Amino acid sequence: MAGLAPDTPWPTEITLQQISGVLDITFSDGHQYHFPIEFLRVRSPSAEVRGHGPGQETLQTGKRQVGIQEILPVGHYAIQIHFTDGHNTGIYSWDYLLDLGLHQEEYWADYLNRMEAAGASRDAH
Repeated sequence: MAGLAPDTPWPTEITLQQISGVLDITFSDGHQYHFPIEFLRVRSPSAEVRGHGPGQETLQTGKRQVGIQEILPVGHYAIQIHFTDGHNTGIYSWDYLLDLGLHQEEYWADYLNRMEAAGASRDAH
């Protein structure tokens, strides 16, 4: 994995809101993002979710109620999130989290459209 650019903002505060199911992240450039846990889970950067190339993504279903068990630092460039459904292989780098924040509405709409097209549910069965 390539290192982060020297000017990449880094989190100054990461706060898990377990009850509301949101991870709040404030970056050194002043931007603050509120990530629903479900969003972070379905957008995991892991190969299990994203595949090994374009078009190999696996649609994540039934993740509406997923939570976070723990968040671990990975060096000075990322966090690893352990979700309550057992998923823990995604490494969320600062630049990946910034991208998620900047494009959250677009990525979420795309996810909901793919779920609808697949006739899938956000709720576990």
